[in-house]
Amino acid sequence: MKKIVLITAAISLFGIIKGQDNSTDLRDKLNFGVKAGANYSNVYDAQGEAFQANPKLGLAAGVFLAIPIGKYLGVQPEVLFSQKGFQATGIILGNTYDFTRTTSYIDVPLLFAFKPSEFFTLLAGPQYSYLLNQKDVFANATTSIAQETEFVNDNVRKNTLCFLGGADLTLRHIVIGARAGWDFQNNNGDGTSTTPRYKNVWYQATVGYRF
Repeated sequence: MKKIVLITAAISLFGIIKGQDNSTDLRDKLNFGVKAGANYSNVYDAQGEAFQANPKLGLAAGVFLAIPIGKYLGVQPEVLFSQKGFQATGIILGNTYDFTRTTSYIDVPLLFAFKPSEFFTLLAGPQYSYLLNQKDVFANATTSIAQETEFVNDNVRKNTLCFLGGADLTLRHIVIGARAGWDFQNNNGDGTSTTPRYKNVWYQATVGYRF
């Protein structure tokens, strides 16, 4: 009798463990999650007198929704608060300056997902970015208010189309993400801006939790 009880208990325990193992593969299930991390951003296609841009760090945080299309394919829309920008040195009216621009966006990527395993996902797709605000800081104390206004009053594009690609590593409920993105459009609304023309490019690393 004891042997029968032990065998029954062992079978039941194996069934529970097996069921838990199967439940970790959520590729064909709808998932919602939150994530946070950092952007390492810079600009390219810059045009300006003695303009040299260097990368800077910024915050990235938001939510995502994994929508399955079968087990191996899916769509993952996200909404993120994302800081980008650059650091630069240059010349305005013969005077050198150190300059830092921080741009804060709402990024809305629509990523197509390929899920070869329950632990690894490849993602790529378009992204819409809306510029919330822009903060410019000059390190040169001799810069005049008029020169600062040249930056503040620029015709800056607020709506930008981008492309994003990357991968997610999933460990049960923890999602580690890596992305690379770049703008298709210039920062200038009509090309008449007095600041150097550029497009954002950034690398993003996040850690998230899926429910």
